[in-house]
Amino acid sequence: MAKEKTAYVCSNCGQESPKWIGKCPACGQWNTFKEITIAPTPTHVKASSAAAQAGHALRTNKVLKLKDINAHDDPRIDMHDEELNRVLGGGLVPGSIVLLGGEPGIGKSTLSLQTMLRLTDKRILYVSGEESAHQLKMRAQRLSAVEPENFLLLCENSLENIFEHIKVQQPELVVIDSIQTIATDEVESSAGSISQVRECASALLRFAKTSGVPVILIGHITKEGTLAGPKILEHIVDTVIQFEGDQHYMYRILRSIKNRFGSTSELGIYEMEQNGLRQVSNPSELLLSESQDGLSGVAITSAIEGVRPFLVETQALVSSAAYGTPQRSATGFDQRRLNMLLAVLEKRVGFKLMQKDVFLNIAGGLRVTDLAMDLSVIAAVLSSNVDTPIEQGWCMAGEVGLSGEVRPVGRIDQRIAEAEKLGFSHIIVPKYNIQGLDRKRFSIEIHPVRKVEEALRVLFG
Repeated sequence: MAKEKTAYVCSNCGQESPKWIGKCPACGQWNTFKEITIAPTPTHVKASSAAAQAGHALRTNKVLKLKDINAHDDPRIDMHDEELNRVLGGGLVPGSIVLLGGEPGIGKSTLSLQTMLRLTDKRILYVSGEESAHQLKMRAQRLSAVEPENFLLLCENSLENIFEHIKVQQPELVVIDSIQTIATDEVESSAGSISQVRECASALLRFAKTSGVPVILIGHITKEGTLAGPKILEHIVDTVIQFEGDQHYMYRILRSIKNRFGSTSELGIYEMEQNGLRQVSNPSELLLSESQDGLSGVAITSAIEGVRPFLVETQALVSSAAYGTPQRSATGFDQRRLNMLLAVLEKRVGFKLMQKDVFLNIAGGLRVTDLAMDLSVIAAVLSSNVDTPIEQGWCMAGEVGLSGEVRPVGRIDQRIAEAEKLGFSHIIVPKYNIQGLDRKRFSIEIHPVRKVEEALRVLFG
């Protein structure tokens, strides 16, 4: 009998070590190394044999010259979901392995199940380790009135049994819900442990690559906001997409974190309804309040995430510090950048906010990383500070530098067109972006500014 080998893996970053270390040399975290048992019989051997016995043609590798390789895109599987296709980079690539992560109860199983029910032209094996067949049947009836003939359901927790069913059923797409509930007999630990997640994911990866059958893994998010299990799980898969949002909000954001076949800056927006998730094709209308007339501390910005422009409502509240030490809080926006923008307001514009509490919120539960939000954050903070509302019909886009200058942003023509489409009459943009822009094709009035003071003067007079 082969001797079992052990190793230590950092649960935060996936760094391996032959012995236990108190502090991880890669990420600097303390007490994150966990002992794992390396399977004496590699499970990827069983995965390869399962693919062969299932009748799938195994892919063999050979040495090729770079100039002899044809640069063509692999044919993608249409998921019949425009938002999901966009985040995946145009569809699901055959032979790829995708990890869908999110907090418990956010809607991961709902999204995957309603998407699979639409793929009537594919033979799908949906493996559930969390719910019974009766529960999934009731959910499927709520999500779709159609019950495809090629949709196969399996409630199983053993990886070996899953491969046996794959060999018999020969599916064209496999969904594992969730990877934390699957265990292999080759590792002596409970399901969800670092070693189990690592071995099961590696086996499913080998199966996907040798058979060409795409695999979708569903994973949970811990309270720290990371995927449960070792960070190595993100290194194994081809694509990591995260389903996020507040359970108390009806909006859900599908964000790409890692994608070997597309951009990582894409996002999809869904609205949670009684009969499932509805795609939001125009998020600007949902992310804006119905009326901001007479409300101070509200500014609208034209932001871009991926290839999609949309308008976002920025809300700010400035009040006197009640306990001496002022608070700085940001929801949906980088708090360190908020502190930087407040320092710019004090140093370059002359507004004293040192003894004021500042609260910032991006409406709709959205988290925005576009630097063009800077100008609207400053405008909303100042509007709340002087209790003067910004007139309706105004929006803005611009990055703010430390010296108080308004720096140019990318794809300004798309931002202006989105604001014009939604009925805005004025937009403030960086002066540098106006060079080479055909202003005659826009009916919206464009106000170019060079410094923050100019933008505030245009807004408040």
